[in-house]
Amino acid sequence: MKKILLATTASVVLASNAFAGGHSTVNIGIILGFTGPIESLTVDMGAGAELAISEVNSAGNFKFGEIASTRADSTCIDSAAATAATERLITADKVNAIVGGDCSGVTTAMLENVAVANGTVMISPSATSPALSTVADDGLFFRTAPSDARQGEIVRDILMEQGYKTIAISYTNNDYGKGLADSIEANFKAAGGTVTLNASHEDGKGDYGAEVAALAQAGGDILVVAGYLNDGGKGIIMSALDTGAFDNFYLPDGMIGDSLPVDIGPDLDGAIGAVPGTDSPGAATFSEMATASNFKAGPFAAESYDAAALIMLAMQASGSNDSTVFKSHVMDVANAPGVQIFPGQLAEGMALLEAGFDIDYVGASAVELVGSGESAGNYREIVVQGGKNTTVKYR
Repeated sequence: MKKILLATTASVVLASNAFAGGHSTVNIGIILGFTGPIESLTVDMGAGAELAISEVNSAGNFKFGEIASTRADSTCIDSAAATAATERLITADKVNAIVGGDCSGVTTAMLENVAVANGTVMISPSATSPALSTVADDGLFFRTAPSDARQGEIVRDILMEQGYKTIAISYTNNDYGKGLADSIEANFKAAGGTVTLNASHEDGKGDYGAEVAALAQAGGDILVVAGYLNDGGKGIIMSALDTGAFDNFYLPDGMIGDSLPVDIGPDLDGAIGAVPGTDSPGAATFSEMATASNFKAGPFAAESYDAAALIMLAMQASGSNDSTVFKSHVMDVANAPGVQIFPGQLAEGMALLEAGFDIDYVGASAVELVGSGESAGNYREIVVQGGKNTTVKYR
């Protein structure tokens, strides 16, 4: 846009973030559980999203100029607090789109109560409830993490390959925990396995003795703990170990992070599990970039980078930073056909889109959006060894 035009229409440009070709600041909200039961994970997740934004800002070829980001706390578990925080992001901070939420229950509340009404795109890096696949979202919701419908299949496969025939399940009593536990139970039973008990636990309790006693009475070769690593899930494992009820554990995605093996200690060695992840070239590059930026490529950090990248690339492709416009371009930039774009190549992606070429954003997590806009699903299988989560296989 010519400078003279900018000078004569400055007031219009400043008044509208959706003014194509202008240089007003785009603001991307990053709302994750910076406090709460997965706070040890969100440190790296927030940094991942901000790394993508910093990369685009450094390149200087984003058609809407500088991109700002504003953080907010979803708490992961308090839907009222998450809804209020989302409302502030949209109405007070004037964000154009949101990376988030993180946990499924708060994400659903944010989407249904605020984002849809305000026409704001949300791309979640970690909300995995199967119910989010069919929520009425007006085409505004996407996720770079796979649904727990897929995770249930992964859990089944790992348990069966390890020779487990009977399992007990303890799940956090919310949308995430219930959806995942049901998926695990259905898939495991369909493969010929037995689920002795599928019972909920509440987060925030000091004593999980009663829950563990019921699980122990039901029995099982291994206890599947579909909870949160900084809250009730950890409490269930500690109580199970203290009472001798179980010594074998399966850890789904919400239980995998560096803090859990440290908090539990050597008794957790031998636990198995899986978390979204891939051994793609993009994952390796992202890990190097994260290290250079002083954070870890931990669980869901790659998906957070990809969520922010998809928002910015869709804006560039559509020629608009209005969510109601660029929402229809998210799937286009995420999938083939087009030139493949990896972490560290966002400037190239922006240039190609500006020149009218198609791109296929592969990103840090081998992004492929299917259905209504969710990840097709890649997983990193882990075993806890020597106090660390060690990758043994990719699926």
